Amino acid sequence: MFKTKFLSFAFAASALVAFAQQPATSAETVKNALVQKREMAKTSLVKQVPFKNIGPTVMSGRVVDVDVNPEMPSEFYVGYASGGVWHTTNNGTTFNPILDSSDTQNVGDIAVHWPTRTIYVGTGENNASRSSYAGIGLLKSTDNGKTWGNLGLMDAHHFAPILIHPDNPDVVTVGATGHLYSQNKERGIYKTTDGGKTWKQTLFVDDESGIIDLQHSPKNYNVMFATSWTKDRKAWNFSGNGNNSAIYKSTDAGETWTKVSTEKSGFPTGEGVGRIGIAVFNDDVVYAVHDSQFRRPDDKKKDDKEGLTKEDFKTMSNADFLALDNKKLNVFLRTNGFQEKYRPENVKQMVRSGNVKPEDLAKYLEDANSMLFDTPVVGAEVYKSTDGGKTWKKTHDDYLDGIYYSYGYYFGHIHVSPVNENDIYIYGVPIVKSKDSGKTWTSISAENVHADHHALWINPKNPNHLIDGNDGGINISYDDGENWIKNNSPSVGQFYAINVDNEKPYNVYGGLQDNGVWVGAHNAREDKAWQQEGQYPWKSIMGGDGMQIQIDSRNSNVVYTGYQFGNYYRLNLETENQKYIQPKHTLGENPYRFNWQTPILLSPHNQDILYLGGNKLMRSMNQGNDWEAISEDLTNGGKKGNVAYGTLTSISESPFQFGLIYTGSDDGIVALTKDSGASWKPISASFPKDLWVSRVVASQHKKERVYVTLNGYRWDDFKVYAYMSDDYGNTWKDISGNIPASPVNVIKEDPKNENILYLGTDNGAYVSFDKGTSWNVFSEGLPNVAIHDIVVQPEAGDLLLGTHGRSIYKTNISALQKVNSEMEAKAITFFDMESVRHSGRWGSSWGRWYDAFEPKTTIQFYSNASGTKTLKILSENGAELNSIAVDVSKGLNYVDYDLTLTGKGKKALEKENKELKIGKSGNGKYYLPKGSYTVKIGDSSTTLEIK
Repeated sequence: MFKTKFLSFAFAASALVAFAQQPATSAETVKNALVQKREMAKTSLVKQVPFKNIGPTVMSGRVVDVDVNPEMPSEFYVGYASGGVWHTTNNGTTFNPILDSSDTQNVGDIAVHWPTRTIYVGTGENNASRSSYAGIGLLKSTDNGKTWGNLGLMDAHHFAPILIHPDNPDVVTVGATGHLYSQNKERGIYKTTDGGKTWKQTLFVDDESGIIDLQHSPKNYNVMFATSWTKDRKAWNFSGNGNNSAIYKSTDAGETWTKVSTEKSGFPTGEGVGRIGIAVFNDDVVYAVHDSQFRRPDDKKKDDKEGLTKEDFKTMSNADFLALDNKKLNVFLRTNGFQEKYRPENVKQMVRSGNVKPEDLAKYLEDANSMLFDTPVVGAEVYKSTDGGKTWKKTHDDYLDGIYYSYGYYFGHIHVSPVNENDIYIYGVPIVKSKDSGKTWTSISAENVHADHHALWINPKNPNHLIDGNDGGINISYDDGENWIKNNSPSVGQFYAINVDNEKPYNVYGGLQDNGVWVGAHNAREDKAWQQEGQYPWKSIMGGDGMQIQIDSRNSNVVYTGYQFGNYYRLNLETENQKYIQPKHTLGENPYRFNWQTPILLSPHNQDILYLGGNKLMRSMNQGNDWEAISEDLTNGGKKGNVAYGTLTSISESPFQFGLIYTGSDDGIVALTKDSGASWKPISASFPKDLWVSRVVASQHKKERVYVTLNGYRWDDFKVYAYMSDDYGNTWKDISGNIPASPVNVIKEDPKNENILYLGTDNGAYVSFDKGTSWNVFSEGLPNVAIHDIVVQPEAGDLLLGTHGRSIYKTNISALQKVNSEMEAKAITFFDMESVRHSGRWGSSWGRWYDAFEPKTTIQFYSNASGTKTLKILSENGAELNSIAVDVSKGLNYVDYDLTLTGKGKKALEKENKELKIGKSGNGKYYLPKGSYTVKIGDSSTTLEIK
């Protein structure tokens, strides 16, 4: 084992250190931040930098709600957890985003009053997953999303269903789930009778228990059922049950509430009650699905089992272990993936010598994934009431295994057919239906339907018509789930990480929430042509929750990637070979802790050297075949809980020196080694404590320089934390500047200009031209969405943003990289234009039924002031060929020019060249012939070449 020396690590006894609770950000601060960002966008130097969404779309993203026009079910709205609200009028063939004009893309619930087209959106997903982002209150639109008004409840963060009175869109009852990571009182049930101008809290349970579901009787708005959920999520632990998880009923449209899940009702009560979903058939018949966290009784029938299990070793004595049959032990070791060196004889010798105990064999297998699935809870169970909630009876005798596993915090809905009280649906990992009130169940999952389900609509006029929302978008069935159509045209991928290679054209790689890892050419067409060709331009190369990607710069077919909790592979995309490369601890050693998004890094000095962060930093000198730990624990040592914690989250090696490495952890520790791990030094003592290190970045411009960003999201702390050091982290400068409050996920240096930095938050992307002293916000073509990763393709000069909700955006930054302070002294500074290849197709079409091909080139310049200016196209002799009035903004400007010249310009050009005859194109326009032209604004100019 590689020995390391630690220099005064104050966190050696970290398990005993109390965590300093960070204060949750106030609603007033969030409100001010949204105003600040809107104002920044008006004056931003980069407000015209155009971003284009490059997809991918086919894998889609997590749906949280659908709302369907009851009179015309081919029209409906879809809410995506962090991808906004999308509208279709053609049964999901195409969708239009309607939340882009708002301050967020985070959605918990949508509700539409169809007679008046009034739309309400509760922002903030009410699931409690790692990527369930807080919202900004309740939004309302009466113009199909052109404009949105914020109705308040901003501190509710996450929303349950919204119930609109069928006869009055101003009467609304809504469930508020409340903060995800901290206690607060703005949760419960709220009601308005004036369209959201004022709200009245009609039910408050406690500051840890919000409302997770809310439904009314289909023909009686007065009768409502709500479910409260007691939960406590921390970065290291999630508790999703408690005494105050319960069912409530109202008979006066949500004005008053009575708890109906009492001890005498037949519905579970007590500490083990978890999340509850509700479905109302009529005033009397009600269903509930319960994620029961009560433990299952121990199964005493162990004699019938075949072979050894992990549980056997937890209580086994040394004598019993040594008496085990070697063949039987060998089967266990090989079946469970023990390293080859752990053969029965070797392990028994380790036990005899006292180096290993039998229970260590169980611990060897206890990673975060196994702990998650091994929890022996009851799980999903369904109850029915036929007396309006007074009494409840479980509908089935057996366990409903394989619905929730231990992911009850992620699922929790039940639906009853509008026309048959015996037909019900529940879903988690599969979607299942019952035709006998829940006694028996059958799956209606399919090979073209994602496994994780979150929303369902049943057509009241045709109950065989279903619309299902899942982690992979929208599916539609017309035969009660026997067959499904896939409707995935929106670009709503939830990326955790992206990367690029150096191919021509270069490829983009990305890992997505529950949708694996994909790769595609950066210029691949994102349209429906692939359905004719039979090959979607993006390809899946890994399943699970897609994680970080590293590409060998010598051979882009060699890719390192994987899925959650450090399960990484080395892939050869050409041969399709893959090798599992997760480092494994030694038998008897405490298992390594791996973050949900475990960091990996190929050394910039040698592409055979791979780093991987658990709680220790691991290094492989041979592409992941063999590993050694080159540090001790670089975290605060972990914390008791059911979520992997005390793990590394970021790794960076300086391009100036091999072995000059920085690490960051999920509990706030930034560490440095200058000697490849022989000694380590903590450099984060001055930072706020216990925050997630979202990035540590060794500068590529100065050896001593390093950047760090911290993220307080897991404390509901939305402050911006960004720092720079020019002395290896001995001292730090706060570079958060004027960025509006929002947790920071990523910071990136520009590879060409050391003054330029890019930064991504949970609500947008920013650029600084002065090393973080001041920041400008990007906005053109880019909605207010979470930015999880930023990559620059240096040769192409492209900036790519990996968003968690709207897939990947791209823009060219060649002009932006040249911005400097000297430009402020000049009215207009043009950037060099790329030459344009002339084509006889300009202005013509393939035939009368096709649009004409119209070319364009983009003229880029920097202006030191805003105003209207005249852009002129001149011939070599100075004749004016075209003139365009341009609204110029201070900063970078992009003007699309269609390469036309006026009739007057045509005559002037033909006069200069008597042999030139410029004919009118099929679309009636004149286009510039081959030649050299001057583009001019005022006294500034550049050259346009048409070849």
